[in-house]
Amino acid sequence: MRKCAEAGPEALEKRIEELDQEWDLDRVLMANASTLSLLGFAASRAVSRRWLVLPGVVSSFLLWHALQGWCPPLPVFRKLGYRTRREIDAEKYALKALRGDFAGVTPRRPDQAWEGAQR
Repeated sequence: MRKCAEAGPEALEKRIEELDQEWDLDRVLMANASTLSLLGFAASRAVSRRWLVLPGVVSSFLLWHALQGWCPPLPVFRKLGYRTRREIDAEKYALKALRGDFAGVTPRRPDQAWEGAQR
């Protein structure tokens, strides 16, 4: 963040746009699970019914993630650099604050915070 702030407004704008496009952990997990499930179903039709184990395992991981907030693939995705939506948004709104989007927000005009967030 410091690097962007020192580089100027154009760098802040560019980084905010990059953050808008960044995939979060949940999105990566869902895309990965969908891909593996479809591959498992296709392989069960083309190769062997044993491939149906793959969609079963993947579905159980998704359920585990929904109930507990964690599943075995998450540490791998973390090591690959994926972040949670909360982490991405924290950086994004810190950059927006540096850019001055929330400068006019006061306790008397809290609606201005919403206007700054929409920018």
